[in-house]
Amino acid sequence: MRSFFFLLDSAPYGSEKAFGLLNAAAVSSKMDVAVGLYGDGVYLALAGQDSRALGLPNHSDILYAYPEMRIVAHELSLADRGLMSASLVERVDLMDEEMFLKEMLQSDSIILL
Repeated sequence: MRSFFFLLDSAPYGSEKAFGLLNAAAVSSKMDVAVGLYGDGVYLALAGQDSRALGLPNHSDILYAYPEMRIVAHELSLADRGLMSASLVERVDLMDEEMFLKEMLQSDSIILL
């Protein structure tokens, strides 16, 4: 089975990147799919997001809609943004630099939108 690693390195709101990436990962969910949150992409891992004022769908809700997607977050990116003690979505697995890179490189395809 082919495996895909979707890398999100930009904030979840303010552009179409996160929404597009999550939807691309969702339609690939019959395959082995991981979504990697890196850099500003780790903001997607925050629990309790409310995007109604932005008039946008809540992207973290999409994570719950597709339980077959693995969600991994880069610990150092969280730490650099002061988010290590923040409440995160339960589905997110934290990975150090080495584990995150290993997860990414084990995939057949890496997709960055």
